[in-house]
Amino acid sequence: MRFLKKAAVFLLTFVILFSITDGNTAHAQIHVSAKSAILIDGTSGRVLFAKDEHHKRRIASITKIMTAVLAIESGKMEKTVTVSPNAVKTEGSAIYLQPGQKVKLKDLVYGLMLRSGNDAAAAIAEYVGGSLDGFVFMMNQKAEQIGMENTKFQNPHGLDDHENLYSTAYDMALLTKYAMKIKEYRTVSGTKVYKAETMDRVWKNKNKLLTGLYPYSTGGKTGYTKIAKRTLVSTASKDGTDLIAVTINDPDDWDDHMNMFNYVFENYKTYVVAKKGGIPKLKKTFYGKHAFITRDVKYLLKEDEIDDVKISTTLIKPKKAWKKDASLIPDVVGRMTVMHDGKVIAKIPVYYENERHKKPKKHFIETFTSLFMSTAGGSVWSI
Repeated sequence: MRFLKKAAVFLLTFVILFSITDGNTAHAQIHVSAKSAILIDGTSGRVLFAKDEHHKRRIASITKIMTAVLAIESGKMEKTVTVSPNAVKTEGSAIYLQPGQKVKLKDLVYGLMLRSGNDAAAAIAEYVGGSLDGFVFMMNQKAEQIGMENTKFQNPHGLDDHENLYSTAYDMALLTKYAMKIKEYRTVSGTKVYKAETMDRVWKNKNKLLTGLYPYSTGGKTGYTKIAKRTLVSTASKDGTDLIAVTINDPDDWDDHMNMFNYVFENYKTYVVAKKGGIPKLKKTFYGKHAFITRDVKYLLKEDEIDDVKISTTLIKPKKAWKKDASLIPDVVGRMTVMHDGKVIAKIPVYYENERHKKPKKHFIETFTSLFMSTAGGSVWSI
């Protein structure tokens, strides 16, 4: 009865707070030589370090990440491309294509990413976009979709052949986060050596982090022009934590990327801040043990940052008829919002268990771990 009186409120909101002291950001601990730089969590997109990350600059061959993404998303990787004379004439680094040569699009993409072939970029653009101009339109359209608000592509390779050509470290991190969700892109980007299928070529990746310098490297793209100077996008993974780093105009990029990665791997950890399954805080409400979420919410944090995490669960006001007939209860009965330091990091639906939606079952080891963490006081579900 007491619950029914409280249920007169349209929405029931529960906020879970965590009691650990506030932590310092990585900014004071990381120093880079780059004009612009950024380091983000590849899963959540959390910015861990930034330096002039929104300043528009020329980006050289890291442009080719977008070219690779569009080629892969075209679904034509196994198709054959006839190389045009115009593609062959493209200046700068090359995989030495010949006019009229027939090459798989897949081989062109590997040549683009591993050897930074400008001729490969032009051939890809003409094939996928119908023309260079058509492909550039596609590049900028995709950039807008991704949220790259300070980017203007003018060619598929990044050569300094246009005045109005620029991006930012932040935008390139957004692009790479998007790209790393594509399985085939991850494969290409993380390949150390590739033997072409339709060319007599074996290519070694120019990314020295991947080929020997850094054991946790998972890929990336190098770049250089006389105007842009050295540019680098790199990805790294360790113990379930995925990172993305971007530097623009950086004479010491290899070391800067390794130092950024190492600092985060040593000082941060990916925490499960909301565990899939039942929601303990709701057990004494109308929805009780039947309310659940379908996935874990993970977030990269320092141990002393857990204090900044807040979880609120907003529920639909129960109707009287639902108590008599549970089949009337909708599948989605609310929303869980997870916030860190005042910023929303996840919004996920709260389901009601019925024949259409079953609560995820925990394996024994998950249940044991949850009980142990709660007993030890180490769980973020400190209710």
